Amino acid sequence: MTDTLIELVRALPKAELHLHLEGSLEPELMFALAQRNGIAIPFASVEEVRAAYSFSNLQDFLDIYYQGAGVLVTEQDFHDLTMAYLEKVAADNCRHVEVFFDPQTHTERGIAFGTVVEGITRALADGKARFGISSHLILCFLRHLSEEEAFKTLEEAEPWLDRFLGVGLDSSEVGHPPAKFARVFAAARAKGLKLFAHAGEEGPPEYVWEALDVIGIDRIDHGNRALEDSALVDRIVADGLTLTVCPLSNLSLCVVHDLKSHPLRTMLARGLRATINSDDPAYFGGYLNTNWVQTTQALDLTRDELLTLARNSFTGSFLPQADIDRHLAEIETVAARFAA
Repeated sequence: MTDTLIELVRALPKAELHLHLEGSLEPELMFALAQRNGIAIPFASVEEVRAAYSFSNLQDFLDIYYQGAGVLVTEQDFHDLTMAYLEKVAADNCRHVEVFFDPQTHTERGIAFGTVVEGITRALADGKARFGISSHLILCFLRHLSEEEAFKTLEEAEPWLDRFLGVGLDSSEVGHPPAKFARVFAAARAKGLKLFAHAGEEGPPEYVWEALDVIGIDRIDHGNRALEDSALVDRIVADGLTLTVCPLSNLSLCVVHDLKSHPLRTMLARGLRATINSDDPAYFGGYLNTNWVQTTQALDLTRDELLTLARNSFTGSFLPQADIDRHLAEIETVAARFAA
């Protein structure tokens, strides 16, 4: 990868479409919030926390992820978490984010739904004012819990529905297919919300089919294993759906064992609208530009592929078309500066 391509990556405006706010909780902030809230954590130092960020699969990661989230208590905590993420992504030339949060992770601990939402949305508004970053917020259901509990969360969300772009489905994928949540997703659709689901990360292609045909999702989060089914790839291409791909997350969770074997380039070659995202960057070793740079180096991505990925990040978003067009025009301006 040439220095020029590295400069191009950094110069390109981007959107991030797959980011879990709780997964941006850096060890330093975890310690600070634990101290502020008088919460004991099972780590003696930041270094101990970082050493624990070594995973062999999704469940290993989730165990420490939920443990770390326990330091988030007050509205200000959720504001500070979100602002810390926005500061980092602003430095990566990110112009728009569509971020996930997991209310059940907090309401199960006795934290009021409103405490979480008010803190996050206040920070997103502050991020727009400070950095010019536009945003959408996506409420995720935890798939290892029941659909009844998801319905309860959707009911709790009712006073704040106008603040959400849609609902998503995350947490442990294997053994919890999208169809498990068909009725609650239908209820969310009836309320005017967009639908998203993690599918085909560790789960089989059948889960992606379910997300399409049973849930009727508007975007696929991850989707790696869709490549195992040519008919499924053709369907996703025909539907024009975007895949929110997370390369360093895939590497950390052993979805791929070497970034050089990551399927992102194959996705692009097969006509899939793939994007690059950071997922849970505090845990997986990198925010947006780190994912872009390391993936470009590993796969030897070309200038044209980088431009496609940048365009996909905006065309795969749910920004108004006028805003998408403005960002696409800026990409072309940057591309002209880096013309071969």
